[in-house]
Amino acid sequence: MSPITARTAQAKRVRTSPTAVAHSAGFGHVTFLGAGPGDPGLLTLRAVDALAQADVLIADPEAYEVVRAHVRAGTDVPLQATGADPAAGGAAAGTVDAADLVMRAARGGKRVVRAVAGDPGMDADATADMLALAAEGITFEVVPGIAHGVGVAAYAGVPLRDPEGGDVRFVDGPTADDRCWTEVGASDATVVVSTTLEAVAVTAGRLIAAGRKPDTPLSVTVAGTTTRQRTWTATLGTVERTLKSAKVLPSAEGDRPAIAVVGERSAPAQRDQLAWFESKPLFGWKVLVPRTKEQAASLSEQLRSYGAVPSEVPTIAVEPPRTPQQMDRAVKGLVTGRYEWIAFTSVNAVKAIREKFEEYGLDARAFAGIKVAAVGEQTARVLQEFGVRPDLVPSGEQSAAGLLEDWPPYDPVFDPIDRVFLPRADIATETLVAGLVELGWEVDDVTAYRTVRASPPPAETREAIKGGGFDAVLFTSSSTVRNLVGIAGKPHNVTVIACIGPATARTAEEHGLRVDVMAPEPSVLALAEALAEYGAARRAAAIEAGEVLKRPSEKRPQRRRRA
Repeated sequence: MSPITARTAQAKRVRTSPTAVAHSAGFGHVTFLGAGPGDPGLLTLRAVDALAQADVLIADPEAYEVVRAHVRAGTDVPLQATGADPAAGGAAAGTVDAADLVMRAARGGKRVVRAVAGDPGMDADATADMLALAAEGITFEVVPGIAHGVGVAAYAGVPLRDPEGGDVRFVDGPTADDRCWTEVGASDATVVVSTTLEAVAVTAGRLIAAGRKPDTPLSVTVAGTTTRQRTWTATLGTVERTLKSAKVLPSAEGDRPAIAVVGERSAPAQRDQLAWFESKPLFGWKVLVPRTKEQAASLSEQLRSYGAVPSEVPTIAVEPPRTPQQMDRAVKGLVTGRYEWIAFTSVNAVKAIREKFEEYGLDARAFAGIKVAAVGEQTARVLQEFGVRPDLVPSGEQSAAGLLEDWPPYDPVFDPIDRVFLPRADIATETLVAGLVELGWEVDDVTAYRTVRASPPPAETREAIKGGGFDAVLFTSSSTVRNLVGIAGKPHNVTVIACIGPATARTAEEHGLRVDVMAPEPSVLALAEALAEYGAARRAAAIEAGEVLKRPSEKRPQRRRRA
């Protein structure tokens, strides 16, 4: 019994006291929030809103990993992922009762979010805590989440009902009694059992003993709704042998939570057509994204949509120019009408100009009367977020060469000013400058930022790169190739190498890497799509050959790639 529940009787007596009623006006508010089965994308909009307004977050480790990205800065998280309570002097995990923390924070007038895995309505402790809060006159609300049994079955491609209907029963394996097993065993309902991997065979035996036929279909899923998800299909009579053949049992991780779905109506035999999640082209692939974190955001999001697990390892760091005077003069020239055009060739260039604007108290209005060019969809998008709509984006190749193809020649009749402001990196090539000069323009090629090699990643990451722990690496420029090899070593021979274009591919080959994938156009989104197509073709070939599909990292040879 939780401390909150133990105080319920006393709280009911206090509740009738006029003093207690007056004091309740100073109480806070508690939101019981369902974090769902594991995929952060399954959080509801209401849940995200509640997290953004919370003063205090009380979350179990499993729920915390799901909601942490939506917690606003400054929110007190006394349990965090370890269960330690700073207010209690850093007590060890498990020694602090979450219910007590909720009550203390609510009594102090805080807005509290109590996040639980799955759905609060399926959590007996959450229900007891709600009753205790009500007894003290503390207001609360419930934000439902997707229950494990429902969410995991959906991600496993196992429908719980067919067009003919039928009952669905949810059973908590560890707490179910003999009467429960007898009832579900004697029925023809689809049974969704929350259990552990090592207890699946015992569960199957109980259902058979209660009357279910040994040939009743069964599916077992672990790590459901995450990219670590794995599902096995069998029958009640063969599931133990299936798990042993798959070499997942016996295992030291046999206590891993699992969802077992039993019944003819659950149609596990149709998983070949319905397993939408595990059949994603890059499902479970660990993909290294060697870019700055700001640049990697959209790319990583797209990789996740293909089922991959992106790992962002910065290979370059962006720093201000050593002598900022040139940038200062150029920005002032924007305001005084020195330029006809400004051309942005990267997101970092936009960021550098925006920071200068903020330094001088300027905003997007300073671009009035100036034509703006941008290379790349992401650069154009960042400009639009700043409030600037580019006048020119290459219609073809998103590069300096592509920009030059569309750039108009200088015309003294229509162009009152013949000067272009080009804020770029200190290592930028001269292609664009030379091309603009040839078109009759004067160019102020200004160093807006410096790119320097980033610090080496942690030892664990370096070992994964060299030892074949990653399934693929995406190289978005020649500098990412050189810098990654310089700070972390050469990727293992089994790692799929994907490059954004011919120049990047040549640099990779010069470093002894075999290029497996190249984007059809110089775009990070096209690069991710090309890798997904590679993964899909690889999957189709394995299925056609009747082979067990393995990720590249699961086929590590004993030697590394040589130059």
